[in-house]
Amino acid sequence: MEIPDTLAALATGFGAGLSLIVAIGAQNAFVLRQGLRREHMVPIVAVCIASDAVLIAAGVAGVGALIQAAPLALAIVRWAGAAFLLAYAFFAARRALKPGVMTAAAPSARSTLAATVSTAVALTWLNPHVYLDTVVLLGSLASDRGPDGRWPFAWGAIAGSTLWFSLLGFSAKFLAPVFARPGAWRVLDGAIAVLMVILAAFLAVP
Repeated sequence: MEIPDTLAALATGFGAGLSLIVAIGAQNAFVLRQGLRREHMVPIVAVCIASDAVLIAAGVAGVGALIQAAPLALAIVRWAGAAFLLAYAFFAARRALKPGVMTAAAPSARSTLAATVSTAVALTWLNPHVYLDTVVLLGSLASDRGPDGRWPFAWGAIAGSTLWFSLLGFSAKFLAPVFARPGAWRVLDGAIAVLMVILAAFLAVP
């Protein structure tokens, strides 16, 4: 495969993974809150990154097998994924029109390492949207890159996850004043909405 094709797959995976992970949610709020407290950040960020890497790899490998075994099922997944992305874009656009803020109030008591890591694991693995985003959506988008582009796409998506959680956790003290302003989320959610529509189009059209 030519190098430009590899770079294109990496860039597409990076953008897709980052756009899905950046959306406001309980996991991101927890990571930000812990980052503001500067408490157990290395294991928390490691759990989030490792979990995403496992789920993304499972999605890319699983959908790749689905292509060979059940093309009809893949078509259903592709159209369902495209519909979800459009809905995702709608809600992101609505949030952009009525932006909120991510609060991260810190309680006075310090959490134990075990309790903190357990919370991070639960917020990741017990959230059904995580499986839809990583296994189904990213797996389906990766399959559109062909057999040679699937894994560069996966590495790009994992890189996006790694960058986001690292920035969110270790740079929380710098990010907090920015994301305390509704305008910052307006720009972010608007960009996510546009990218979701583009990804839905790529997913719906083979």
